[in-house]
Amino acid sequence: MRDTTECVSRRRAERGRQNLKWCPGSELSVQSGCVAELPKGLSLSIHGAEKRLQIHQRRSVASRPGSRRLPVVRHSSLPPGRRSVKMEASSSGITNGKTKVFHPEGGVDLQGYQLDMQILPDGPKSDVDFSEILNAIQEMAKDVNILFDELEAVNSPCKDDDSLLHPGNLTSTSDDASRLEAGGETVPEKNKSNGLYFRDGKCRIDYILVYRKSNPQTEKREVFERNIRAEGLQMEKESSLINSDIIFVKLHAPWEVLGRYAEQMNVRMPFRRKIYYLPRRYKFMSRIDKQISRFRRWLPKKPMRLDKETLPDLEENDCYTAPFSQQRIHHFIIHNKDTFFNNATRSRIVHHILQRIKYEEGKNKIGLNRLLTNGSYEAAFPLHEGSYRSKNSIRTHGAENHRHLLYECWASWGVWYKYQPLDLVRRYFGEKIGLYFAWLGWYTGMLFPAAFIGLFVFLYGVITLDHCQVSKEVCQATDIIMCPVCDKYCPFMRLSDSCVYAKVTHLFDNGATVFFAVFMAVWATVFLEFWKRRRAVIAYDWDLIDWEEEEEEIRPQFEAKYSKKERMNPISGKPEPYQAFADKCSRLIVSASGIFFMICVVIAAVFGIVIYRVVTVSTFAAFKWALIRNNSQVATTGTAVCINFCIIMLLNVLYEKVALLLTNLEQPRTESEWENSFTLKMFLFQFVNLNSSTFYIAFFLGRFTGHPGAYLRLINRWRLEECHPSGCLIDLCMQMGIIMVLKQTWNNFMELGYPLIQNWWTRRKVRQERGPERKISFPQWEKDYNLQPMNAYGLFDEYLEMILQFGFTTIFVAAFPLAPLLALLNNIIEIRLDAYKFVTQWRRPLASRAKDIGIWYGILEGIGILSVITNAFVIAITSDFIPRLVYAYKYGPCAGQGEAGQKCMVGYVNASLSVFRISDFENRSEPESDGSEFSGTPLKYCRYRDYRDPPHSLVPYGYTLQFWHVLAARLAFIIVFEHLVFCIKHLISYLIPDLPKDLRDRMRREKYLIQEMMYEAELERLQKERKERKKNGKAHHNEWP
Repeated sequence: MRDTTECVSRRRAERGRQNLKWCPGSELSVQSGCVAELPKGLSLSIHGAEKRLQIHQRRSVASRPGSRRLPVVRHSSLPPGRRSVKMEASSSGITNGKTKVFHPEGGVDLQGYQLDMQILPDGPKSDVDFSEILNAIQEMAKDVNILFDELEAVNSPCKDDDSLLHPGNLTSTSDDASRLEAGGETVPEKNKSNGLYFRDGKCRIDYILVYRKSNPQTEKREVFERNIRAEGLQMEKESSLINSDIIFVKLHAPWEVLGRYAEQMNVRMPFRRKIYYLPRRYKFMSRIDKQISRFRRWLPKKPMRLDKETLPDLEENDCYTAPFSQQRIHHFIIHNKDTFFNNATRSRIVHHILQRIKYEEGKNKIGLNRLLTNGSYEAAFPLHEGSYRSKNSIRTHGAENHRHLLYECWASWGVWYKYQPLDLVRRYFGEKIGLYFAWLGWYTGMLFPAAFIGLFVFLYGVITLDHCQVSKEVCQATDIIMCPVCDKYCPFMRLSDSCVYAKVTHLFDNGATVFFAVFMAVWATVFLEFWKRRRAVIAYDWDLIDWEEEEEEIRPQFEAKYSKKERMNPISGKPEPYQAFADKCSRLIVSASGIFFMICVVIAAVFGIVIYRVVTVSTFAAFKWALIRNNSQVATTGTAVCINFCIIMLLNVLYEKVALLLTNLEQPRTESEWENSFTLKMFLFQFVNLNSSTFYIAFFLGRFTGHPGAYLRLINRWRLEECHPSGCLIDLCMQMGIIMVLKQTWNNFMELGYPLIQNWWTRRKVRQERGPERKISFPQWEKDYNLQPMNAYGLFDEYLEMILQFGFTTIFVAAFPLAPLLALLNNIIEIRLDAYKFVTQWRRPLASRAKDIGIWYGILEGIGILSVITNAFVIAITSDFIPRLVYAYKYGPCAGQGEAGQKCMVGYVNASLSVFRISDFENRSEPESDGSEFSGTPLKYCRYRDYRDPPHSLVPYGYTLQFWHVLAARLAFIIVFEHLVFCIKHLISYLIPDLPKDLRDRMRREKYLIQEMMYEAELERLQKERKERKKNGKAHHNEWP
């Protein structure tokens, strides 16, 4: 034994390190995240070409029977390459019965597999008994044997690595788990049964891939999965409980893989809690604050705020963050390496790895997306964090997981009036989805003042209805006979018959309408400007200020099309496919032509609706039912709107396919370019499709009809439709109200009802296959697989629905002041519907980052500009605001006095109607009735809405001077209104900074503190190193690490 010790000493001197290496046998390849139990200080590693195993475990202390073995984590500094693994024993020895072994050295062959064993003594030298070492290692072999099946599976060239495949059985424990328990290793049964971990109950599932055995793309999957393991990811397979043909591939990223790629992706992680410095306050102000705080105690708490005391998980740690670095890992706050990276970040890192793994030899044969496209894999998704329901109350037992917490405090209908937990949404779904809900919540909150003012305008019309001179004159005009509104079948009618419509028109078209239109134009600007500030605060809180998107990958379709032409990428310096400028321009021209053609299709659909209205008016006027016959125009408008809605929904399906075709024809280079191009086309198509009929009713209906005796006709056949005797605004209100309500109802059904029906049908088929009597508990990956995947276009449908609603709320709001109120009610429901859908009905989407809402902000600004123009035209042309104003100041009883009250409107109705001689009717326009039912004798004259001379004037039916005054006033109002509102909008956008001042100061303060903290942390580490070197008597230098 003494000779052995001297030999060891000589070898130490020759090698320059304190270890002894003994390597009989063959090498072993390991792929496992499990640990074997060793005495204190022992660490074991097994060599492998792709993975390594390192085991650290505390020794059991006999004096503390209640002590438990702590879980083991790998050290973050281990490089991805191959490394010799050490086995160390402390001077305290190994307790094996009554025998203690001190400072063993040597190597051992463990069941034919080579182990490198290194012993680092830290105490006095003593004799070593190698037999005791062998006995201890044989005890450990029971645990290590558990890993051998998986080790062999790594290197065995089998089809799809079916040696990793385990049958989907949740009731019986696996052989590996049984062996772990027999070896004394405690496996968390809860982790094994909840479907979120590997079979060992320790390796958390970070990502799921799904494929079918019958799929022919076997070779590509083999290569892809082999490269997955080569990257360091751990893999386990499980067959479906329902269909054995479906295989689930479970992926887990160990700590060293997460650390390596987190550093490459510049993932920001917390390293120090934030310290806020309050400004110094005077005693007087402090006393006032105390008095105010005492008074607030008697006031009720804000009901919309979430109860953070009852739900403590809602509180986020407010910490400074920095890009993760393994070299500076001591700077970061790491309480537990298993939870340092949250689940969303882990899934994002794994997805990042999968997007860069090759599946075939070739320059472009890389990435998971291509495998999903060619059908090698059927689905790929991260797991939800368990069930969203619990038998126990969240207030008494707490949340089971973040999904359960989100359901209770966000997706539940009982919290519809509370603020959204945006930090929790961001933590679970990622920044991109979090920003969508932040924008939706901000938009909904800003709708409150708009809805309140719109409701006030409506109520103002209700209050002033009895005092409105115009509606009084209409209701009292029993002696005024109006000309028929259609050919032959439409009868003469008294003006007083439209009394109800005149009163309804006053509810929306009153003195407060102009103020509301100006307010909504300013509101749109304020909404967008304050959203910039809100977005800046969110970007600061979520560490998105300095985040920049990575250089995007080229789309596979672009690579396949232009692989022959290459040029150097100015950023990466690598050759990449190149699209010639002439080819790009030609494709854009073809795409623009397709867009123009589809807009023409929309116009053709509107033209068809116009023809329907013209034809149907006469049909309804000759209807047998008196209710429809007397309200033929309203019936025509209502049915036309419903038919228009059906055409809109059918054309939307066509537009989606056309937009997809045109976007692929353009061959965008990256996914973001493809998404922006597709978004712009779809918005343009749907916006024109949804609003084309509204534009027709607002600006063309009844404007170019001619006059009785000289009507303008379509194709010289159909007489154009006229407005109702009380005006065209009632038609516009009906169009907006019906379309808005039907569209929002349909969208809500498709968003929630359709996934609910699909998921119910899937569960029904499962019950039929398994039998109704047999109850089964599915693992989480199978539950998520049976849910609906997120839309192929991501958040496109959600954004598009809200943007179109924003257009309805702002563009024609002067004609329908209740639009903001309807939008507010819909959005309160929409937030909870979307939350319920994301939490319960959809698979968990991949967490992705974004700094803003993208191209949608530019679209919102465009809608804000368009709304100013359209509202100006609605007030000037569609409503009777300008004609009433001209009459009050120029032609009414108060002409020249500078007044415009209700008393000045006496005689307005009579002044706005012209006289027509019935004998001047065309033959095809002459009505069947002669009007004798009104006075007993045939009528000689009737009235119609226009400013024209009487038939006995020098120029019969020519325009009067009042018409030109009204026209000039309308044009002047449009110009003044637009310039005034645009000036106010630009002034507001100039006065409101994009970044709040306090946020700017906090950002500067934070940068300063981060630099100080990093400097102090490095200085402290250097001082510790110097002390240790001085203590050990070694020389040191002053080099910065």
